[in-house]
Amino acid sequence: MKTQNSNQAKTETIQRRSFVKLLSAGSVGAIALGQTLSSCTSSQDAQEASTTTAKPKKVLMKLGCQSGGTTEENLAFKARHGVFHLDGGMPAFVEGKGWDLEDSLRKKEACEKYGINLDAYHLPLTSAGIDRVIIPNIMLGKSPERDREIEMVQQMIEVSAKTGIKVLNYNTTILPVLRTERTIDPKRGFASYSTWNYEEALRKEQPLTIAGIVGIDEIFERITYFLDRVLPVAEEYKVKLANHIADPPVEPGFRGITRWNSPDVFEGIKRFAQLYDSPYHGFNFCIGSIAEGLKDPATEIFPIIEWVGKRKQIFNVHLRNIKGGWNNFQEVYPDNGDMNFFHVVRALRDVEYDGMVMPDHVPYSDAPGANLQAFSFAYGHISALLLAADTEA
Repeated sequence: MKTQNSNQAKTETIQRRSFVKLLSAGSVGAIALGQTLSSCTSSQDAQEASTTTAKPKKVLMKLGCQSGGTTEENLAFKARHGVFHLDGGMPAFVEGKGWDLEDSLRKKEACEKYGINLDAYHLPLTSAGIDRVIIPNIMLGKSPERDREIEMVQQMIEVSAKTGIKVLNYNTTILPVLRTERTIDPKRGFASYSTWNYEEALRKEQPLTIAGIVGIDEIFERITYFLDRVLPVAEEYKVKLANHIADPPVEPGFRGITRWNSPDVFEGIKRFAQLYDSPYHGFNFCIGSIAEGLKDPATEIFPIIEWVGKRKQIFNVHLRNIKGGWNNFQEVYPDNGDMNFFHVVRALRDVEYDGMVMPDHVPYSDAPGANLQAFSFAYGHISALLLAADTEA
């Protein structure tokens, strides 16, 4: 009996070694799959898991970026680092009219010299806060001023279409991006991480904005007033409108404002997504900002990717990692946060997301050239993730 058990154990050991050897001969993604399956108690379990798993899809998404604009220096930098898709910021703004078409066409021409696709712009509805945006009245809900601003946005959509722009990223926020401090990481060369701590923010006793007190239903009323008038234009010109959630999700009523994605970030995303049934209504899907509203980003991010992705409402992706979550987090490098970005990229691949994946915020250092170095690290990291996920197919 002892000999029989011993022989059976040896056979299972050989089978496990053969399986691991097979995986090792494959891609990085296959190795990751092997690690996932390593919890199986026998080679038979592993074989069953591998045969019942659907074959991975091809990667359709592309490395992109939104920093630096369309200067010769920045475009050369992007091309050197394999970034051939760009959000070019925005063309010259013409007061009372919108965007300068000629400037937009010049931006496109500048990109083409380096083989870079100018895929997106940012509408002047930004995350800078209501006191600083150049068209504030849309989110202030102030008529007739907002109607004139909406007419300008309609013109910007037309300019984008004539330039070949397929995506317009925008924000519908009143408060700006909220942070309280910086955290130094001695293990990463004393890099400085942008940090948010809600309790610390309360201690600062900051005043209301010029918007006063605005509840979530008022926020959605202002959003729908805007989109009712610009989404038909976007549909006419086939330009996708990609909204970035408020950064970060925060407790209701902070500084008088309840953000549309707070306090339950997933429910806010669902409510916004279901406002319209249109292929041109969706998200600038910021992984980091969404994670900031979750208690366990490492696991809770995946149902959100699946839900939004299957609806085909992910139009652009910000791949930003954090440590922490709801009410207390730090923005870190893509490889040292709480989320496993290889698994995130897989999830995006599996919903057939085909737009840009880009870093948006990177850690800070006052060392010479540190900002570009951080972006370079992020580009290389994302490129490797895309290659590994694609190799699995």
